[in-house]
Amino acid sequence: MTHHDNDHNTEALRKALFDALDDERTGMLAISDRASHAQPMTHYFDENARVLRFITASDTGLARDIGTGAQAHFTLTTRDREVYACMSGPIIVSEDRALLEDLWSPAAAMWFEGGIDDPKVALLEMPLHEAAVWTVDANALQFGIEMLRANLGDHTPDLGDHAVINLAA
Repeated sequence: MTHHDNDHNTEALRKALFDALDDERTGMLAISDRASHAQPMTHYFDENARVLRFITASDTGLARDIGTGAQAHFTLTTRDREVYACMSGPIIVSEDRALLEDLWSPAAAMWFEGGIDDPKVALLEMPLHEAAVWTVDANALQFGIEMLRANLGDHTPDLGDHAVINLAA
């Protein structure tokens, strides 16, 4: 059963999503309007601004696909398989040096010979506009059985909540 944004579960799903974005460090980023595959990316979540940020190299296919701006999807699954989410919004290359310095870490530095001043360092910003979120209240076996039953017939799996929620800040 699909719920929409005005239902009672919106706040619970939004909280589950924001918690998942804080707990997990990596998801899959895809540029929606390009014929390219999604790729794993470490994200930095700014809950107040409702923005995801990523550090990448300007000479990657991903950065080339973004160009002067594109639409993107970012998907995330928590390790415990209790939250599944697909977020969407525009994505751009940011020139905000202060933000880059806030996010910079030894892990990011490993990818760039010249450190933070490497000319290839690119900061991506993706304001979140919408997300499809599923929360699963079941163990993996029950989840598998419910999905199988749903795929075999007219059974609607009863596993948790699902809604498409508006995230625009």
